[in-house]
Amino acid sequence: MENIKQTLFRKMKSLRMVALLLVTLLTGQSCEDVLTENVISDIGNDYINSPVGFEDAVKASYSFLRQYYAQEMGMTMMQMGTDTYTHGADGSYKKYDRYESNLDGRDNFIRGLWREYYKGINTCNAVIERGPNIEGINAATLKTRIAEAKALRAHFYFVLVQHYGGLDLRLTESSGPITEITRSSEEAVYTQILADYAAAMPDLPATSGEWGRYTQMAVEAMLVKVHMARATRSFGDGAADFAKAEQYGKNVINNYDRALVSDYEELFQLGNDENSEAVFSIQFSYDLLTAGGTGNRWHLYYLMEYDTQPGMSRVLEVGRPWKRLRPTDYTYNIAFADRVNDARYDKSFKKVFYATRAGTFTTSLDKSKDEITVAIGDTAIYMPGFEMSEAERAKRPYQVYTPSMYQEKQFGVISKFLDPLRASINEVQGGRDFMVTRLGDIYLNVAECLIMQGKNAEAVEYINPIRRRAAVAGSEAAMEISADQATMEFIYDERARELLGEGHRWTDLKRWGKLVERVKAYNPNGSVNIEEKHNYRPIPQEQIDLTDGGDASFPQNPGY
Repeated sequence: MENIKQTLFRKMKSLRMVALLLVTLLTGQSCEDVLTENVISDIGNDYINSPVGFEDAVKASYSFLRQYYAQEMGMTMMQMGTDTYTHGADGSYKKYDRYESNLDGRDNFIRGLWREYYKGINTCNAVIERGPNIEGINAATLKTRIAEAKALRAHFYFVLVQHYGGLDLRLTESSGPITEITRSSEEAVYTQILADYAAAMPDLPATSGEWGRYTQMAVEAMLVKVHMARATRSFGDGAADFAKAEQYGKNVINNYDRALVSDYEELFQLGNDENSEAVFSIQFSYDLLTAGGTGNRWHLYYLMEYDTQPGMSRVLEVGRPWKRLRPTDYTYNIAFADRVNDARYDKSFKKVFYATRAGTFTTSLDKSKDEITVAIGDTAIYMPGFEMSEAERAKRPYQVYTPSMYQEKQFGVISKFLDPLRASINEVQGGRDFMVTRLGDIYLNVAECLIMQGKNAEAVEYINPIRRRAAVAGSEAAMEISADQATMEFIYDERARELLGEGHRWTDLKRWGKLVERVKAYNPNGSVNIEEKHNYRPIPQEQIDLTDGGDASFPQNPGY
């Protein structure tokens, strides 16, 4: 069966036209930019009312996920300004790391996430409302597609509510400007998310032949996240929510065709997007004619400026360094303190850069030698990830960069997202899928839920498989922990090790109530300005301005 990665892009031309059409159905609840979108004139509003148009609208609903995941917007909002990552030399969004006063409702990413995900919500609303009235659709297919739309609507709202809190909870299709809007409570949004996932669950396949579509497995994985987040809110029921999240997580682990890959490095190997551990992934394509301008761009953001270094030039195998994110000292020295037994540092970071220019070059960062002489293919840079004495570095015929030398342009490079299959050296659009959640993540979620219920001994049963898988060969026993070590403090560090850079950290820190504390402790750039208000993003000012009654009807989040 053709997988969804092929399906979504095979019809991208019509899909993009549907997406543009559906923008006009949304204009009342998004910002002013939506009003000026160019609509494809030869596609009428009735297109979605045909079986083909309906299918394309469902696919269009998935396409909105790509506006956040694997883009700079998502990278910035998910990773920057945490305990694990601070800003690099480049980029216009360092304010997310520094928590500056101009991180307000006029910010482009604040506006962009709101705008794009409300477009996705309205597309889902159109599918849900119109589907039952469209003739010629197989009844079983109709039920499945409407279930997918409900699951996607829940997904969009879950991302939004974590960032913004209470929202405009819109459950019907909008076909024109709407200015009479009130802000629903955060509790009401969570209630609707749970209702949508519950309604979707029975009409979805357990797993899908079309990779990337919502399934019962994906719903249960997301319900783990929803209940864990809800448990920490004032309106949540901590014990009940953690128990429900625990059960959903165990279902994902035990009831479906998923299994931990045997080698941690295998998770990020090229061509292995559909690995046995991936639970729900966002689909991308290398076909630039159909990629719609939203390729997977995370290969850009974690790279240091390697291409200006002695013996080096930019190469496709490494990538185009945009220098957005660099690891904190906490990441190097605390999360990955154990390099003897734990292989995840070596399997997460790129340690060797090979020369692409031959000759003798003056050294730059490593002053243990005045120059290096390299041939093409020789090691030009070695980054062990720990300090090495000057005398030891001097013995090496290449530059050795140690953490004390790191700065905003040169730093440890996470290798998980490198994409040498792009069309050219300078091509920004990658084609790798983006894992929203995987089984290793769910194991640690279940362990967290058990710890929060005082079941530390059982939590070990879900931590140790992850630890054994991460072990250096022969160190499996040394990597195991005991019940008394299964604490939330351990989980904070273990999730940093297991999921570094994968897009969970900001929401993890918020859920734990540790965002301010850990940024102050481990991120000097963010520590000065961060406040409790930063557990929420500001509401886009345009949303408030376009609402009848302004702030009185749709209030800004406190402190902004």
